[in-house]
Parts: sequence; C-alpha cells; structure tokens
Amino acid sequence: EPEDELDRGDEALAREEAAEPVTSVSQDVLAALNAQLYRWPKSFSVNAKLAKQLDRRRGVFEADEPHVEWAQAESLAFASLLVEGTPIRLTGQDTVRGTFSQRHQALIDTKTGEAYVPMQHLDGAGASFEVHNSPLSEYACLGFEYGYAVTAPEALVLWEAQYGDFVNGAEIIIDQFLIAGLAKWRQTSRLTLLLPHGYEGSGPEHSSARLERFLALGAEGNIRVVNPTTPAQYFHLLRRQAKHADLRPLVVMTPKSLLRLPQAASRPSELTDGAFASVLDDPRFADSDEAAANVKRVILCSGKVYYDMALSPDREAAADLAIVRVERLYPFPTEELRPVLARYPALEKLSWVQEEPRNMGARKFVLPRIRHLVPYQIPLGDVSRPERSRPAEGYPATHHAEQARIVREALTS
Repeated sequence: EPEDELDRGDEALAREEAAEPVTSVSQDVLAALNAQLYRWPKSFSVNAKLAKQLDRRRGVFEADEPHVEWAQAESLAFASLLVEGTPIRLTGQDTVRGTFSQRHQALIDTKTGEAYVPMQHLDGAGASFEVHNSPLSEYACLGFEYGYAVTAPEALVLWEAQYGDFVNGAEIIIDQFLIAGLAKWRQTSRLTLLLPHGYEGSGPEHSSARLERFLALGAEGNIRVVNPTTPAQYFHLLRRQAKHADLRPLVVMTPKSLLRLPQAASRPSELTDGAFASVLDDPRFADSDEAAANVKRVILCSGKVYYDMALSPDREAAADLAIVRVERLYPFPTEELRPVLARYPALEKLSWVQEEPRNMGARKFVLPRIRHLVPYQIPLGDVSRPERSRPAEGYPATHHAEQARIVREALTS
C-alpha cells in the first residue's frame, strides 16, 4: 500500500503524543504512598490468604529489584494522582477484587464483614477515589461511565471488562460515542477502557479484547490504543492519561498471565524515573550499538507474545535476532520506530509476530505502516494463527501446540 494512501488523520495526535506530561514521581513520595496503601486500623482483621501478598507489596521499596507487579503499579499510579488532586473512578465486573484476584482495592474484615479501602485514607489526598463492581450489562455501564467522563473531564474515569471479550456488549456506546464523538460533536474525554487480552488457552470468550476493531476504528486522532507489557509502562500510562492536555479515550489491552509473571515485574526506579515509551527496544541490544550491528532479523510484536518468545529456549540460539515491542498501536509510533530500526544496519528481515489469527489482532493495521520503515528490498514477514472465525481455540492442548508453533516459527525462520 503506497505510503501516501495511508490514513494521516492521526498525525496531529501523534505530534501531541510527543509532548509528554511529567509522569515520574520521586521515590520518597512513592514509598510513603506505598506504605499507606498497606495500612489499616489495628482492630481490622485482614484475610489470612491475602497477608503474604500484601506483605510482599509493602516491602518492594526496600531494594531496587524487579518486584513491582501490575496491580501494585496501578495502585501507586492512582495514589500519586489522588494526592496531586485528580479524582479517580474505577468500575467494572469484579473490579474491586480484580478478576484475577490481583487488585484488592477493598479489604474485608474477616470478623465483621466491614470493608476498608486504603486508597480512600491517604494522607493529604486532594481528590476522591471511587471503586465499584458493576452489573453484567456492559452497554448500560459503559454508557454511564462515558457520560460521567464527559461531564467530569478533570477526573480519570476507568471501566474494566471482566475479560476483554466482554466489551462486545458495549459496542454501540463505543461506535456511536467514543469513536465518532470527536468528529460528530467535537466531544471527547479521558475515559479509559481496561480490557484483559491474551491467549492462555482459556477459549474463545476469554482471550481477545478485539484489538483489531479498535485499530480499525482509529482515525483522525480520535482515540489512543495501547498494549503495555510492564507494570512501569502501565504506571506511566495511567498518569499521562490523567495529565495529558489533549483529552482522548484510552483503550488498554491489559494482561492476565503477566499480572504475576516475575520476568514482567518492574523495579521501583522504573516508576520514579522515565515515562511511557511507545516503543521498547530489545534489552539485549538497547545499550550496545556494537551488538546491535550484528542483528540481521528484527521482530516487531505487541503484548504477551513478547514474553512467550523472550523466555523460549530457542531465544538464546537466535543471537542475530532482536525483539522490539510496539506498546502504542494508535496513533502508530512511526517516528519512534524509525530510530530503533536504524540501530540495526545489517537488517535482512523484518517481521510482525502476533498470537491472534491473521484476520484479527494488529497485523492488518501494522503491516502497511512498517513496510515504509525499511528499504523495500528487505523482506517483510509475519507470523500468527491461521485465519479463524473464532478468536481462540477452545481446547487447551490445541492452544499450547499452536502457541508453541508461533514462537518456534518466529524465532527460527
């Protein structure tokens, strides 16, 4: 597809994305907030099953090791925004606890049954924090949250699907309001959708947040679509969404298995420094131009499949292969990708790898955009599941076999 025929309506928003708000927070402030998030009245009886998890989170600032998991990074982002004066409203199905028992924004006294929300008891908080479980009516609930976000633009309003697939029930609100509202009425918001997405063998209704739909609907700079792969990235993403002067709805493909994956954890210093990165270079080559000069193959990917490849036994044997993560998919980070790919002057093949079927995921959206980032004599490949009418396999053994094939083909071909 000729480059000048690609949609350029996202260029203005892409330029705005470069004007990053400050999202880092000092370690002293974050450590103090972290301590407050894991305190409660002395008379309060915490569930013994949660004690170990909460104790582990309480001590992450004692050493700068990669122990900050996804839910804790989220809580720290919320807490830091509250003390800075940003109201937060979080709703969804099983959102208070977290579908994967990861969040626990409300603790329940095992003796009295009373609820205690530490986020609502932060020292010096300058704004309100609401967290609610919502009914199984995505259409009605997302419609309400959209209205709330439009009338309270200073607030960070988030709605979470229990599984990303369940956002299907709110498609009318998405199409009519989130996607087209800016063009029809010059109306937009900070409304943020958290959609668990990832292929773990859980079947067609628990795998896909339909990333392809949101990318097909992205045009004229109307939304932001991201697929972050580390807790630190998520931390900075939430803070930038709350602070960015250019309001847009944000669609986040959130993880499931990565919520507690040790290799996906972040260091506290990654929260206190830096900002959200639209592109993450391969850590094996990011700090060495000399090593990068020997790379002949580059894989671009997004989301969980990065860890499937990075942790594969075949990865070590692929010494000439770099795996680059595209964390922001819309607006597509063309200008951020150029310097990353330029670090690999010996490049002989560029590939897009995804775990979704060929007719789903980001493939159809991404391929025309990356074709123009390297010389045309360099082959452009892609690896994915075959085209399917269903988003995922319904049988775990079949899923694991297909996932292994994708990783093997990506790393060895």
